[in-house]
Amino acid sequence: MKKVLVAACVSMVTTLLMAGGDTPSESLPPVATITNAPCKTNKVFVESDAKLMWQDQAYTDAEDGAYKREHSIAKAGTFSHAMNYCRALHYAGYSDWRLPTSEELTHMHDKKDDNFFYSRDADFWTSTPTTENRYYVVYAADAYQYKRKPSESNYVRCVRCLDSGAVLIGGSKDAN
Repeated sequence: MKKVLVAACVSMVTTLLMAGGDTPSESLPPVATITNAPCKTNKVFVESDAKLMWQDQAYTDAEDGAYKREHSIAKAGTFSHAMNYCRALHYAGYSDWRLPTSEELTHMHDKKDDNFFYSRDADFWTSTPTTENRYYVVYAADAYQYKRKPSESNYVRCVRCLDSGAVLIGGSKDAN
C-alpha cells in the first residue's frame, strides 16, 4: 500500500510540474511564426566565362547513402546511371542537361571560390573516358582527376551549354 501511495504522489507532483501554473498570457514570450518555405532550394550556377549552366541541387540522405554503399539513386551512382540521370533531367526549366567533361568540371572546381551552394568533398563523374574501360572523376576538394571503374558509385552534377536566349548572368540563382 505504501508503494501505491508513493507512486500516486510522484505521479501527481510530476503532472503538476509538467502542467505548470496559471501564468497570464501577456507575460509569455510570443509564439514563433513558422513559414511553409522549404529549407533547401534548388539552384543553378551560371559560369559566364565558359558559357555553362550547372545544376546546384541539394543532396539527399539517400544519395549520400548510395554513394557510400556503391548503389545508384538520383545524383549518386554508377557511370551509366549518371549518364542516364543527366539525359533525363528536367531542371530549372531545361531538359538539355548532360554529364560534364573532365576539363569542364576541373575548371569549375579549380577556382578559389566555392561556387556551388550544395557540394560534397567527393568524386563527381565526368563523361571523359580514360584507358582500361574507366572514366575520369573530379574530386571537388582539390579539382584533381582520377580514373574510376564505371561500376563504382560517385556523385553526379549535370551541366548544360548556355544558349543565346539565356538571361541569367553569373552567380548562383534559384531554380524554380
